[in-house]
Amino acid sequence: MKKEALFEQMKGKVIVSCQAVPGEPLYVEEKSIMYLMARAAKQAGTPVIRTSSIRDVIAIKEETGLPVIGLIKVQYDGFESYITPTMKEVDALVEAGSDVIALDCTNQKRGDGKSISEFITEVRRKYPDEILMADISTYEEGVNAWKLGVDIVGTTMSGYTPYSPKLDGPDYELVKKLSSTVDIPVIGEGRVHSPEQAVEMLNAGAFAVVVGGAITRPLEIAQRFIKAVEGR
Repeated sequence: MKKEALFEQMKGKVIVSCQAVPGEPLYVEEKSIMYLMARAAKQAGTPVIRTSSIRDVIAIKEETGLPVIGLIKVQYDGFESYITPTMKEVDALVEAGSDVIALDCTNQKRGDGKSISEFITEVRRKYPDEILMADISTYEEGVNAWKLGVDIVGTTMSGYTPYSPKLDGPDYELVKKLSSTVDIPVIGEGRVHSPEQAVEMLNAGAFAVVVGGAITRPLEIAQRFIKAVEGR
């Protein structure tokens, strides 16, 4: 899908994140079942799905026909970043037909000795026409990724790096600050637990909002209810 058409499709909408990694209740070793979550998300009206792993990218695209923001979560020795951290994962996502490739663009330690700026530059040089989404945790990281030529900035990692604010809810301030600075879409993502918070993300200036755990992670959803009831 052309970038302009994709952006028009996702503008002002909820992008549903359908992910399950080993150790989570909805991860099945034998085959992907995330296409069922994606089926529900499509029926609800989402225009785009965000998902992890090659098998889920392929299964969800086949099931829904929707554009997919793809990533691969992998932890390498010496790397603190784990979202599409090397060119190997980028290559695999391109091969699988991921419409957007999400990368960890934080300043966390990289085991290959490269700076994140060097890595983004290499990816953009190899894949000049691919749509790249930078998952960042701070304003400075977002601006850096924008200057290096990514197409989308997402606040995915805010609160998940040692140096970013630890908040109970979404990082509205980061969305507000980035959206007033960069001229590319800013996707609000991270700890969006309610419809009201999703609306607030858009009101803060987000181009679109990603919601994952509050929709597609039943263990997390059940724990939130049980914790609230037991703590009354």
